[in-house]
This record gives sequence, C-alpha cells and structure tokens, in this order.
Amino acid sequence: MMFGPHIGFGGFGMIFGCLFFIVIIAAIITFIVLAAKSSKHRYEYWNKMGDKSLEILKERYAKGEITKEQFESMKKDLGY
Repeated sequence: MMFGPHIGFGGFGMIFGCLFFIVIIAAIITFIVLAAKSSKHRYEYWNKMGDKSLEILKERYAKGEITKEQFESMKKDLGY
C-alpha cells in the first residue's frame, strides 16, 4: 500500500494548486488596475465639472445676476 500526500492526483495536485494561486494573483492585479483607472476617470470628470461651475459663476456675475460679494462667496465655496 503506497499512499502519499497526493492520493488520486499524483503530481497534478501541486500543478493545479500553483495554477490556482497564479489565477488568484492575476485577478487581484486586474482588480487593482481597473480600480485605479476608474478612480482616475472619476477625478478627471469632477475636475472638468469644477471648471465648468466656475465658468457658469463668472457668466452669472458678468450678466449681473449676482453681486461681487455673492460671486466671491460662491467661488470660495467651490474651492477657488
């Protein structure tokens, strides 16, 4: 009776274990890369929206819809 640690699989159990580990590592790396790209796109989107909000604020001030004090207050609220 010869029973070893790989009953039924022979050396293939170790190979499958290594392949499984490699697949898990690849999935983790893929997740991190996709999350980083998504984060970059969100930052660019909100950065563009911030620029647009300042343009709208300037237009409202130029049209006389808001006073200088309101303009400065709103500009400060937007982080400029």
